[in-house]
Amino acid sequence: MNMACGMSRRDASYELYDVDILAASDDDLVQLSKDLSLGLSMDEMRTVRSYFEKEGRNPTDVELQALGQAWSEHCCYKSSKPILKEFVFGIDRDDVLSKGDAGVMVFDDDYGYALRIESHNHPSAIEPYGGAATGIGGILRDVVCMGAQPIGLADPLCFGPIDRDVDLPAGVKSPRYLMSGVVSGIRDYGNRVGIPTITGGFFFDDKYTGNCLVNVACLGIVKRADLAKNYAGGPGDVMILIGGLTGRDGIHGVNFASADLTSTSDEDSRGAVQLGDPIMKEPVMHACFEINARHLITGMKDLGGGGLSCVVGEMALDGGCGADVDLEKVPLKEPGLAPWEIWVSESQERMMCTCRPENVDAVLEVFDLWDVPATPIGRTTDTMHTRLYWNGENIFDMDIEFLTGGPVYERPYELPTPPTKDGEVFPKIDSDRDAILAMLSDPNVASKEWAIRQYDHEVRAATVVHPMVGPLNETGPGDASVLRPVPDRMKGLAAAIGCNPWFTEADPYRGGMSCIDETCRNIVAVGARPNAFTDCLNFGNPEKPERLGEFREAVRGIGEAARALNIPIPSGNVSLYNEAPGGHHILPTPMILGCGFIDDVRKSITADFKKVGSCIFVVGETRDEMGASLLYRKFGGEKGEVPAVDIERLKRLMDKLLKAMDEGLVVSCHDCSDGGIAVAVAEMCISGHVGAEIDTSALNGEDFRVKLYSESNSRWIVEIDGADVTRFTDIMGDDAHLLGITKGDSLKIKDNGTEIPVEELRRAWNDPVWTIMGGSA
Repeated sequence: MNMACGMSRRDASYELYDVDILAASDDDLVQLSKDLSLGLSMDEMRTVRSYFEKEGRNPTDVELQALGQAWSEHCCYKSSKPILKEFVFGIDRDDVLSKGDAGVMVFDDDYGYALRIESHNHPSAIEPYGGAATGIGGILRDVVCMGAQPIGLADPLCFGPIDRDVDLPAGVKSPRYLMSGVVSGIRDYGNRVGIPTITGGFFFDDKYTGNCLVNVACLGIVKRADLAKNYAGGPGDVMILIGGLTGRDGIHGVNFASADLTSTSDEDSRGAVQLGDPIMKEPVMHACFEINARHLITGMKDLGGGGLSCVVGEMALDGGCGADVDLEKVPLKEPGLAPWEIWVSESQERMMCTCRPENVDAVLEVFDLWDVPATPIGRTTDTMHTRLYWNGENIFDMDIEFLTGGPVYERPYELPTPPTKDGEVFPKIDSDRDAILAMLSDPNVASKEWAIRQYDHEVRAATVVHPMVGPLNETGPGDASVLRPVPDRMKGLAAAIGCNPWFTEADPYRGGMSCIDETCRNIVAVGARPNAFTDCLNFGNPEKPERLGEFREAVRGIGEAARALNIPIPSGNVSLYNEAPGGHHILPTPMILGCGFIDDVRKSITADFKKVGSCIFVVGETRDEMGASLLYRKFGGEKGEVPAVDIERLKRLMDKLLKAMDEGLVVSCHDCSDGGIAVAVAEMCISGHVGAEIDTSALNGEDFRVKLYSESNSRWIVEIDGADVTRFTDIMGDDAHLLGITKGDSLKIKDNGTEIPVEELRRAWNDPVWTIMGGSA
């Protein structure tokens, strides 16, 4: 490290500095934070100075670096925690088994399932392959440290436009380059570690050009008797560092993630990007499962953001104890690392476990059999302090609550003004044929098979419903994937993503609720009942009141919807400071992963039309809510209300539709979202290779184009055999409306005579992403 103001090197055989913070002026504090890349504000540095004034001494550089990690936005949620507490925390049910590094829910009497989503945005903007790969590595560790075997990955991703050239600010990479690198990183890590990538999403918009979003999620299955804790068992435990060696990669990763990207981030922060190793991850996981199943450990946690500097304090604090660490015992990739580098490094494939002294030899024997490095480096104490030693010399001694807790802010916010119908401009549509084909070709709708086929979604042989559905090699879009997580049981776990950043930008409250609604629609579409959510909340700079106002309203919408549905959110992640060089911010993007249960996977429903002569129904109400719709975005519509969510209606419709599905009445089902009824029916024709003839006259409203393209929430398109229509309508009542029939080889819209051959629909939907990205995988 370069010498910063007020720093003096100790007379030692290793690199250690004392920092004269007590004599530092406010300007000196600011400069010190900058020189050491701490990311702490003047007020936070003043708080640090006050702490050491009470201690009667100056800190070491290791202590300051630890505070920079623990007090980063990424680690302590200092801007978001009050809002999360107000709206999201506290949604609870008896079947929530844990809210640890991953949430764990009851699956059945014997098993629980884990779910977790998080972001790896800034690293992927700098080095897309490595950033995305280590995102997968990190989310796997979150599930493993619950004692759960990972069973499925998800990868919702956001990029700038890939279908046209854009002006790139200094330091910003091409969206096509980023997408290629990110997909390759996810592919190589997930495939090599042998976990299927079963669901995800792609979202494209100009506002992601300077700051892509790489969200990654993981599901796991664990015997309830083997559910692990993420904290120490109390004083007297031994702390064992597991897995990869510690190096200089990933230093200041959480600081990097807690600040806006700049034009020089590529040069300045490349060292903050970690280096993944999926070949090491595989035996690490198996060894961790074995020591946990044998109940040799008291706790287990992954080394993610902040590395050792965060995991040691968090495990000890949550276990009601302190910790002493012999830092020189940490196995290194290379000689010469300074103590502060060892302490804050985010090198990958590392875990920490705690155990009683009498179990140390048994734990080490397991790791030795799996050829995984494992080293006792510390022990828990009754001091409520974190203390570091270097060959017996104390170089770090801090109150664990002060170190780990971090500040919490009630930052000012400005609430956005939602759009209304006043001044609404419906776009001029010359041809519904051209409009439908154009929407199917939009990268936000078009086939993502280019990426999906690179991921192994079949490995482990538990994927029952795949990301794409329909005849082999001519598939169409699905809604949710279904896993059979326990081999000898037919109960299924469905997983789906829900996200609409355009709704959220226009009306954050309704947008947040819509993300929950869409997640539920996707899960119900395969015949499953929603059971739990996990969320990754990607927003801009919280120090800007308008950005924090967007965050607050979106979280309010998510929380109110989840609470009204009585569906818990046992885990989640917040990613702030997603702003590009020049102050350009992303679309506010709450990303929801939902899970649901289906009692028998053999009853799963898919979205492809199955045969000619079936009746097509719309379940739900179509309303004049065109704001932020795909039609408006693509053809120049203005203003308009963003679709609202009626939770009571959503609950009623889910209950009725699931009852019809359980009775075997529903042949196919597809959620109605981007592009409205027109695109949803077209997608079902594509995946089923069957035409359809539809007529919107049975739906409320006068403008058939509103009925065709509205993106009202809580709607599904369903296919019903003619013999079952009476029973289906008995169940659904006024909540289902006849739309048409399956017939021929074209999509016909009787309202105005539009007719489009299914093969033309398929080409419009299938070809764009292949054409753009096909040669860059």
